[in-house]
Amino acid sequence: MKSKKGQAFLVMFLAAVMCGQAFGLHQVVPSRHVHRAGKRRGHFRRVLWNPVFRPSHDSLLRQNQEIDRLELPRIQNEAELEELIGRQELVPIVASETLRFDPRLDPDRRYCRPWTRDFLDDLSQAYYKQFHGSIQVNSAVRTVQVQKKLRRHNRNAAPEKGETASSHLAGITVDIQRRGMSKQQVAWMENYLMPLKEQGLIEPEEERHQWVFHVAVSGRYADLHQPKAVSVDQQETVQADQSEQTPSVLSVSDHDNTFDLSPTSFK
Repeated sequence: MKSKKGQAFLVMFLAAVMCGQAFGLHQVVPSRHVHRAGKRRGHFRRVLWNPVFRPSHDSLLRQNQEIDRLELPRIQNEAELEELIGRQELVPIVASETLRFDPRLDPDRRYCRPWTRDFLDDLSQAYYKQFHGSIQVNSAVRTVQVQKKLRRHNRNAAPEKGETASSHLAGITVDIQRRGMSKQQVAWMENYLMPLKEQGLIEPEEERHQWVFHVAVSGRYADLHQPKAVSVDQQETVQADQSEQTPSVLSVSDHDNTFDLSPTSFK
């Protein structure tokens, strides 16, 4: 009788041990699977983020060197911001069918330098022509006070002072939404920005954590929108060409009054 009870106890004990081992194996396998899957997902994200314009210390230096070259101030507070707006040294960015704002962007900070707005206008019109959609501005001018607050909850934000300070503080920089763009749209943006960077007209970065195109615009960009001076020789060449093309019109005169043949008359 006792031997039967002993055998029954031994059978129950062995069954419990085997179940425990099976349970232990059941716990280990999924954790390994999840770990490996996590590695695969992490590797997949790293492959996706392969920007043409990778953020760097040198890029921040170049942005600040341009600000110093232009002798622009880093805007300290709202009073200085309002003063620059009043003097039209900062101009409003205007929403249109080609450009929109992140609704969270304070209307008081939807300003930038005139040449930066020229860049935005050119970019947004070209983008709209290509994709029939608008670009989104997430950030423009900032003050030192705003930058300090931003750095409290965003460790990736540039400092508010020093040789690598945020170029937003001078109003030359805008952040353009990258999240939501297709691969084709991102590639188009990169191809659009590359020749401008090579000419030293912009300094772009593709931020990873904020998913934006951060673009600092050089004051030299304004030269693209200024009318070119025309020499006397060039004017004479234009007159000769026009006279060959439309002799009946250009031969008309009334005593001492003649048609204005300057380039501005042919707009």
